[in-house]
Amino acid sequence: MSELITAELVDLDLSAGSKEAAARSLAERMAGLGRVTDLDGFLADVAAREAQMPTGLDGGIGIPHCRSAHVTEPTLAFGRSAAGIDFGAADGPADLIFLIAAPAGGDADHLSILSTLARHLMDEEFTGALRRADDPAAAAALIRGDEPEAVTGAEAGPEAEAVTEPAAEPEPAAKPETDAGPEAKPEPAPPFKIVAVTSCPTGIAHTYMAAEALAKAGKEAGVELVVETQGSAGFKRLDPEVVAAADGVIFAHDVEVRDKARFAGKPTVDVGVKAGVNRPAELIAEVREKAARGDVSAPAAAGSAPMDRDGEAGDGFGTRLRKWLMTGVSYMVPFVAAGGLLIALAFAIGGYGINKAPSVAEHFVWTESASWAALLFQIGSVAFGFLVPVLAGFIAYGMADRPGLVPGFVGGAIALTVNAGFLGGLIAGLIAGAVVMAVQRVRVAPALRGIMPVVVIPLISSAVVGFLMFLVVGKPIAALQKALTDWLSGLSGANAVILGVILGLMMTFDLGGPLNKVAYAFAVGGLANPNDGSLKVMAAVMAAGMVPPLAMAVATTVRGGLFTRTERENGKAAWVLGASFITEGAIPFAAADPLRVIPSAMAGGAVTGALSMAFGCTLRAPHGGVFVVPLIGQPLLYLVAVLAGTAVTAALVVLLKGLRKTAAPAVAAPEATAVAGEPAGV
Repeated sequence: MSELITAELVDLDLSAGSKEAAARSLAERMAGLGRVTDLDGFLADVAAREAQMPTGLDGGIGIPHCRSAHVTEPTLAFGRSAAGIDFGAADGPADLIFLIAAPAGGDADHLSILSTLARHLMDEEFTGALRRADDPAAAAALIRGDEPEAVTGAEAGPEAEAVTEPAAEPEPAAKPETDAGPEAKPEPAPPFKIVAVTSCPTGIAHTYMAAEALAKAGKEAGVELVVETQGSAGFKRLDPEVVAAADGVIFAHDVEVRDKARFAGKPTVDVGVKAGVNRPAELIAEVREKAARGDVSAPAAAGSAPMDRDGEAGDGFGTRLRKWLMTGVSYMVPFVAAGGLLIALAFAIGGYGINKAPSVAEHFVWTESASWAALLFQIGSVAFGFLVPVLAGFIAYGMADRPGLVPGFVGGAIALTVNAGFLGGLIAGLIAGAVVMAVQRVRVAPALRGIMPVVVIPLISSAVVGFLMFLVVGKPIAALQKALTDWLSGLSGANAVILGVILGLMMTFDLGGPLNKVAYAFAVGGLANPNDGSLKVMAAVMAAGMVPPLAMAVATTVRGGLFTRTERENGKAAWVLGASFITEGAIPFAAADPLRVIPSAMAGGAVTGALSMAFGCTLRAPHGGVFVVPLIGQPLLYLVAVLAGTAVTAALVVLLKGLRKTAAPAVAAPEATAVAGEPAGV
């Protein structure tokens, strides 16, 4: 493996007059050594990166850099300009220019070297030594770290030794004068604790420079500051205990921070990565001010992407499995909603025979409603066709991150090919994630690491997943899927009602949580191969999911005195949420009083699910609530089922909360029984 920088890649008399000319001059040195295969293509990538954000830094430094397919191995070229070159820094032109070239695949070892260089650029002794260097070989060795003494104190003189001595050594001698007993020894205040995350578009330079700047500023300010760098070489999440103990958070980033939900509920400063490099002390002061004011501005926990919710330390296999499956389901739902609703609208406009219409690419009449219905159906069918591959791909993503996407999508597509359906997608995603995780554990030669994520892992994992899905597990899963489909088709009488009860209980137990999503995914999976039974299941699931928020809306309207002012306000929104099939609208009520709200919701959901199945209601749309009633089979009876479940849940909530209210005077003073200005005992 070649050295990152050699004397041939150093120009101590760079004469370029612009940043473009400087980049070209240094890139030509890389191309001359065979490290850049297409000079103009590489420079275009450098320019594209520069357009995202100027790469000039305070202190006379320019660091143009990019990841490019035209780079054969990580390479660094250094130029020193006597006149200075404008790279967009606030304090003027740069005289030290570092052109960093990383291959598209990235190499963890070399990228870590580049990150170390980025940190060194924050050291004035290091940059000073580069400005004094008079030999290209010596400058290259200094940058590589071959001569650490040149950075750490070669010319510092005896005074530099004093830096390592305690700054306040005389204080112990004065101790007897102030040591007047236990009262005179107050415990020192605990240090202010900050966690920070830094990231930039390429994750090579600014990411690590910001981390180093924040760490140094934190030390000077006397705070405990721990940084998570989310760079090209990957990242390691901060210890959850460190995050939990933090008093404040700093995000210095130009790309989305992974797993933001970890930092919910803390004072947060959110800035670009260059602010972390240029004014770290100000950011630390700002987060301390926010903490003093009690200003909590961290993102809500619900905002993070599902694949970012990595398993915590100590999570069992069952917990991690649930998270992986939920990742796939969460990414699948938008495809289901878009495709399913388009298909449902097509049926509403053109009738159920529209699925036999010819391709609109070959035959489309602008003035015919049938053509528009066929267009909607065919667009929806295409979107629906992604359902199983997306499910499998993002289950694998949840397990193995980006390397899991390719084999996951391939496995999901094969599941459709062999008619393994929804169950096949689940299994394919789990297999793909497991295979990628196994391949990633294999130790490989450093020379191969750069091509692992873009060639080796996708190749091997896709081949293994394809083999297993085509020849080993695909046919048995397809047989199981067919048996399930046939069972749903034959559901009638008591069996259908029992299934409706079970689905209703699952939809209302955790109000949008894992059980709710499992029931919903089961129903949606049936829509991929619709029959009378699967359409009944979809109807029962949506009906039961509408009940909890609608019931809370009813309860807060008829007996508002049993609820707080905030709950009554939430009740107004619950009308719309329930009507739209957003079960999560009942979460605020369940969070405040779970022992009364959740059992009541489950009772109403069970009633609705059972009635919907008993009435033979069907539904071809996977979402929409009351707004897709025209697409429901037996629509009036369907509404009766929803209203019955809503009435049961609302009545039980009012009854249980009323019992609590009447019991309150026995354990509390009479004046304490009034709630939010309501008469006591209401």
